[in-house]
Amino acid sequence: MNMPQSLGNQPLPPEPPSLGTSVEGSGATSPPEHCWPVRPTLRNELDTFSVHFYIFFGPSVALPPERPAVFALRLLPVLDSGGVLSLELQLNVSSLRQENVTVFGCLTHEVPLSLGDAALTCSKESLAGFLFLVSATSRVARLRIPFPQTGTWFLTLRSLCGVGPRFLRCRNATAEVRLRTFLSPCVDDCGPYGQCKLLRTHNYLYAACECKAGWRGWGCTDSADALTYGFQLLSTLLLCLSNLMFLPPVVLAIRSRYVLEAAVYTFTMFFSTFYHACDQPGIVVFCIMDYDVLQFCDFLGSLMSVWVTVIAMARLQPVVKQVLYLLGAMLLSMALQLDRHGLWNLLGPSLFALGILATAWTVRSVRRRHCYPPTWRRWLFYLCPGSLIAGSAVLLYAFVETRDNYFYIHSIWHMLIAGSVGFLLPPRAKTDHRVPSGARARGCGYQLCINEQEELGLVGPGGATVSSICAS
Repeated sequence: MNMPQSLGNQPLPPEPPSLGTSVEGSGATSPPEHCWPVRPTLRNELDTFSVHFYIFFGPSVALPPERPAVFALRLLPVLDSGGVLSLELQLNVSSLRQENVTVFGCLTHEVPLSLGDAALTCSKESLAGFLFLVSATSRVARLRIPFPQTGTWFLTLRSLCGVGPRFLRCRNATAEVRLRTFLSPCVDDCGPYGQCKLLRTHNYLYAACECKAGWRGWGCTDSADALTYGFQLLSTLLLCLSNLMFLPPVVLAIRSRYVLEAAVYTFTMFFSTFYHACDQPGIVVFCIMDYDVLQFCDFLGSLMSVWVTVIAMARLQPVVKQVLYLLGAMLLSMALQLDRHGLWNLLGPSLFALGILATAWTVRSVRRRHCYPPTWRRWLFYLCPGSLIAGSAVLLYAFVETRDNYFYIHSIWHMLIAGSVGFLLPPRAKTDHRVPSGARARGCGYQLCINEQEELGLVGPGGATVSSICAS
């Protein structure tokens, strides 16, 4: 209608056969159809890469036998290119009137394709689209296009009767289908084995599934390399039950009257167990609270266990030890809040605590003029094995542990760290047996004098004037 006057009298080119013509050619042709009306869709943006397209007077669409139905889907540049375009077509079998009807859908970009045999192949010359169909035997069809090209997409629906490869135009059957079109960030929200993440590369924003437990695919539905349920259960039990190795250090700490240290080990054992039960990639998952809280408590408990053990080995004065315990808890909490996965969050506090230990032992050795701890049995049977076990655990954690061997290497890490605590925790401090003054007056014979400062290792054998506690 908007042609220039100079072109208005020119004859129109011959039209190709209508879609109503059978594929094999039935001999009868329908009147030429110059164009079909394109039905617009209503766009409703819900969130990033989350858009629903609503059809006017839909979502049910009636397909008359004489012509197809064409819909236009407009995808905006940049905003819609990073998601997944999904189409769902469902056939209402009750509308077929017992006729063998097949509804063909063809989705093409920028150019509608719906003439001739294109209804069956969704391709013509150099133009090709996405084909999907529904029938009485297959009532639902789904089409998903990850990262679709922006612009206008044309969806053409056409109903034909017969059995393939011979399809003819239906006579009186008007097929009714239910069409649902939407744009989502990920396919089916990545399912139970994946997590939908919003990513940015340079200036491009897109969404993708991060699959776990060996699952692959756009929606984490490819189970070719997936971990079995038995393996997932075994890895979960291994990571959780390996924390029971902290029970012997807890009992040993209580017997040695290290109550605060025993409380820290119990805290670590509890939260490490439930953190790994919640951190599993498959379906064998059990979370008693928010994942972020469990992770923070597990990391804090692990670092505090190292901190209190090394400070206890230094045998400092009670006031100094309590101040270091409290200061370490606050500084470790701050460091974990800044970066939980940083290497220096583990090495920094450990090296600082070892520096305090080395300083305390050096001062005590200089004052006593003898190596501290003084007994060779303590070095041979406790300190050396505990140091070797702890060093092996750190080497495994830093250089051997990978994503593939995480299940058993990290379990070995749990057992080695807990075992090293049992060796490195110092024995019970000797207590001063103070005797009341009244009992001292009633005694007779010799007196046993205990040098209090010498017992604490604060004086050497040179003989300084110190106060002594004497018991009859």
